[in-house]
Amino acid sequence: MMPIIMLLPFLLLSAAEAQQQQGTSNVVKPGFSLTPKTNLLSPSGLYAFGFYEQGDGYAVGIFLAGLPQKTVVWTANRDSSTPLPADVKLEFRTDGRLVLHSAQIKETPLDISSDGASSASMLDSGNFVLNNSANRILWQSFDHPTDTLLPTQNLPKGQVLSSSLSKSNQTRGKFLLLMQQDGVLAMYPVDTPYTDVYGYWTSVDWGSVVPNTIGLPKVIDGILTLDGDGHLYLFNGSGNYTLNPASGNSTELLYRLTIEPYGIMRLHSHDMTQTGNWTLKWSRPDDGCKPKGLCGLNGYCVKDPDVDCECLPGYVPVKEGDWFSGCKMNFPAESCPASSKSKYTMNESNTQWINDNDSPFKSFTPENCSDACLQDCNCVAAFFKDGVGECTKQSLPLQFGRTNSSTVAFIKVGTSTLPKPGKKEHILIIIGVSLGVFAFIVLAISGFGIYKNRVMLYQMMPKNGNIELGVDVAPKSFTYAQLENATHGFSKELGRGAFGTVYEGAISNGQIKETVAVKRLDRSMLAEREREFHAEMKVIGRTHHKNLVRLLGYCHDGLNRLLVFKYMSNGSLADKLFTPEKQLSWDKRMEIACNIARGLIYLHEECEPQIIHCDIKPQNILIDEDGCAKISDFGLAKLLNVAQTRTFTEIRGTQGYIAPEWRQQLPVTDKVDVYSFGIVLLEIISCRKSMDSNLPEEEANLKEWANHCFNSGELGKLVNNEEVDKRELEKMVKIGLWCTSDEFPLRPSMKKVLHMLEGIVNIPVSASPASSLISF
Repeated sequence: MMPIIMLLPFLLLSAAEAQQQQGTSNVVKPGFSLTPKTNLLSPSGLYAFGFYEQGDGYAVGIFLAGLPQKTVVWTANRDSSTPLPADVKLEFRTDGRLVLHSAQIKETPLDISSDGASSASMLDSGNFVLNNSANRILWQSFDHPTDTLLPTQNLPKGQVLSSSLSKSNQTRGKFLLLMQQDGVLAMYPVDTPYTDVYGYWTSVDWGSVVPNTIGLPKVIDGILTLDGDGHLYLFNGSGNYTLNPASGNSTELLYRLTIEPYGIMRLHSHDMTQTGNWTLKWSRPDDGCKPKGLCGLNGYCVKDPDVDCECLPGYVPVKEGDWFSGCKMNFPAESCPASSKSKYTMNESNTQWINDNDSPFKSFTPENCSDACLQDCNCVAAFFKDGVGECTKQSLPLQFGRTNSSTVAFIKVGTSTLPKPGKKEHILIIIGVSLGVFAFIVLAISGFGIYKNRVMLYQMMPKNGNIELGVDVAPKSFTYAQLENATHGFSKELGRGAFGTVYEGAISNGQIKETVAVKRLDRSMLAEREREFHAEMKVIGRTHHKNLVRLLGYCHDGLNRLLVFKYMSNGSLADKLFTPEKQLSWDKRMEIACNIARGLIYLHEECEPQIIHCDIKPQNILIDEDGCAKISDFGLAKLLNVAQTRTFTEIRGTQGYIAPEWRQQLPVTDKVDVYSFGIVLLEIISCRKSMDSNLPEEEANLKEWANHCFNSGELGKLVNNEEVDKRELEKMVKIGLWCTSDEFPLRPSMKKVLHMLEGIVNIPVSASPASSLISF
């Protein structure tokens, strides 16, 4: 074992200084490039930075080139789900950026902050480093771990290791290991609060705690580190250090600590003198069923003897072989309140689940508990605590389930299952397919005839250069003169924003004129890069969703950059919230909140590539003639991302809606939109601005005021005593405060937010504003 006194100098050095002492490296300068056939090796050849195979393409990262397994230990652009093509190239540009490009994809920078980098190095420690001309470290992979900790690498307070989706797919997975602010190391499912309800392992129960007899200084408060001998040291600032059982001090062994795809933290070793596989040395937690969410919604974990997943009685897997996808009903669900007791039975199951209902019924028997759920059309399960006679009802979905012989769950199951295709149905299917094929052939022949006719007509048309709006997927390109004419010299101003001014205009759409909104972007906000501008316009033009304002066209003419959007006749959400005579009813405001959430889910998860809006606020939420809310300016985040990451973070967002990580220079994720949405939701609830200096000091900051009102039980003050259901108001405020958590990993995803807004998923009790980091 390495004596602790020998470990002190390493811990007291800054990460940058420590890594400069890791020996020699292979250094490259701007102009260097990599392809899938070339890699940047460390001096010993053990580690490599470059491309590795993932799925049917490639990804960029660091891997062990000196081992037959080519084990990946770090991944760039980890949340990009699209594999890179075989002709991809990675270039180290003269401005310090690392940029991917190919014939199939547009230029994509790596998520590496590299302003001013003049050299790049692959160290023998497994650390990839970018230096400036003074040889000072600007960025290093050791400060941004993915799922692996290597020897001499630290995990300081606030940082996480996030599991991969699978062993062959390094995309961010379902679990994380967090070094908490209180010095406790803990493990959670992603997108859950960091509380004991959701945590499934903590360092409080780990290893032996040895008193500090050598006076460790406070500078090492809250650090996990792995040394070269395979010892894990946890310094929590209380004068103690914690370590795992002895691993071995052979200089021939290489170690790595990884959080596995199924939520287990494992320490592996590899004998460098042999060609065998990695050897498991130590793992936590010991129970493979402990990671919560392992089996998805409505599925539970069993261990007999190996870890496996099963669905609730009456449920089947959503996707065979993928338990993360969970389970779905295999019986018809009756609408409420039309459900009939005779259509369901109650199945007893020895399983335990996270229960979001904090109001159990008292003095119940098991029979009373089961019957109470059976007669409640909103109930799908009832949990009974024997000995105390408590019964709690639960709606869908059920989450984080596992077997437990000491608890009883009563599951409501339909008496009939969903029909499977029988002989008669197979005949109907065959007939239907045959008719479909015949119809397709007829349509193909007709379509060819129409196409040939249209081509001839097109060739006869005069090419007069007139541009009209059409229904093409890509937005139209306009000249500045055309848009100047369409807006009558930009005479009717609709509004001003951080990135330009919006004017009303009219564009020809066939035989009629269509009213549009033309946004003239501030020239100072854009780089002079024609190719990037055109590429971004094509990306934005392909985004189609009911809750996004449609981009119809753009102008890239000289120094002029303009965007043409569909006109929204009912103005912005800001008009509706902050103008007393225009304020909407509570139900309409909640409908608008759901509209915004749906639009953000599309941007974050459903469009390709995904887009982070970065400037969600009421002024960017427009209302159409039907009262439907639509997000505008959703492309500007991508459009303006042509400079360096630091510049990009400095220019995005609006005061009062900016997430804390912008100012802390932390990696920007879609959780910045979740934060902004939380602020907007509080504004929707209270019909007031997030920052209002005209109000008393304690009320000026809406987030702080909402938190105060929640904790003091005075939520009525937020709505000026408007007649609102108290439980509904409490629910909405809870969601808003959860979304605005200062620590971005705590915030829920937008999909979970929408489910809570719609009542599909209950708000966890532990997600209250007062929730804090656990120490369980």
